[in-house]
Amino acid sequence: MKQKQFEDIVFLIKQSQFNAIKLVNAELISLYWNVGKYIGERIEKSEWGQSVVKELADYLSLKNSDLKGFSDKNLWRMKQFYETYKNYPELLSLLKEISWTNNLIILSRTKSMKEKEFYLLLSGREKYSSRELERQISSSIFERTMIGNMTLPPSVKALNSDITNYFKDSYVFEFLGLPVSYSEDELKKGLIHQLKNFMLEFGKDFLFVGEEYKIQVGSGDFFVDLVFFHRGLRCLVAMELKSDKFKPEHLGQLNFYLEALDRDIKKPDENPSIGILLCSDKDNDVVEYALNRTLSPAMVSEYKTQLPDKKLLQQKLRELFGSED
Repeated sequence: MKQKQFEDIVFLIKQSQFNAIKLVNAELISLYWNVGKYIGERIEKSEWGQSVVKELADYLSLKNSDLKGFSDKNLWRMKQFYETYKNYPELLSLLKEISWTNNLIILSRTKSMKEKEFYLLLSGREKYSSRELERQISSSIFERTMIGNMTLPPSVKALNSDITNYFKDSYVFEFLGLPVSYSEDELKKGLIHQLKNFMLEFGKDFLFVGEEYKIQVGSGDFFVDLVFFHRGLRCLVAMELKSDKFKPEHLGQLNFYLEALDRDIKKPDENPSIGILLCSDKDNDVVEYALNRTLSPAMVSEYKTQLPDKKLLQQKLRELFGSED
């Protein structure tokens, strides 16, 4: 009996915490809306050029070092956010119901206003984390729902009872001037998930095989961050993401994985597997390809022609790790 009563108190505490963060989040979205409106109006009146936004970001960083989340990139996002929805004031309450990160996902990954409204409603009602929202968009649930003229499947309607993670958003913590803490494992998984989506969007030739893909060597189990199959090159592509400075042993580990994939997973009519290593630290972003030494020069050239350009991957690394902010 007492345990049930204690749990009632725990629920009250957590519900109050959630409500408090929800109010802060709504205020944050209002702030970003107003900043975006201010910037947009100054630019529309030709009072500000594009360089002024960068000057503003530098000013905020220099004069108000405690203010976070106001890089020039994010300031432009605020302007885009306001201009996208300014003619749809009825959606403002929905925008405030979800985190800024989820708003950015919907802003960048949807096309029509109808689709945006669909995901705003879905994300707010189901209390989606950013990872789950990404997954639902990638599964094209909007298109399937519209084409099938059907209601949402029961699996989507299952409410996320863990409300403590709903607003686990770095922008909220930065807005409050609080330290942002993540489990290293959670952060790594989130980055890998974003990288997977990027590769699948990059080109139709990339087919997803597995995340944290297990390979066995002797009595040991090893896990490759991402494995794809490239239809054009007819080979497996292994990707490893390292959140530290490039080290030669990283390439050695990736080559070890490629040998295991070629020995145990690759089919006889497929070409040797290739690897892509991505390393990011505060000073540098490194992208390296690992290619089988037996490949002919012509095949090496073909591989490099059909793989993503290193500069494009480096840009994606900077976005993933926030080094532009």
